Amino acid sequence: MASRWRRSRVGTTVRQFSVQLSATRRGARLARLLATEQLRSWGLRFGTAAQVVAELAANAALHRRVPGRDFRLALTATERNLRIEVTDTRGDRLPVARHSADDESGRGLILVDAFADRWGVARGPAPRKTVWADFDLEP
Repeated sequence: MASRWRRSRVGTTVRQFSVQLSATRRGARLARLLATEQLRSWGLRFGTAAQVVAELAANAALHRRVPGRDFRLALTATERNLRIEVTDTRGDRLPVARHSADDESGRGLILVDAFADRWGVARGPAPRKTVWADFDLEP
């Protein structure tokens, strides 16, 4: 587990946190708990952000799991933005938000889409992908 902060060249404080967790239900639950505590320690609101962490971590642990491989949670905060990233080792399976109750998966991404200001997927390096969500913070 790593937490750090630094000043960028323009004087903006950047706070970073990352942790590698087992791709299990327990790992997904721990991701939410750790993110909540980290955001609280940074003085940021954590309700909806914690829900997004829970959804992305659950997807990484349950739907994108490769036996013996973990997932990584990373948080990056500046004065204006919070970014949540969950990296797993199933770069071949990209998430898609479903909009029908009949769909068997993808409903959690509807919450991510509703709560986050932006979200998306970055591929690589192989075999990984990172699902990210951004929150605009009040100045």
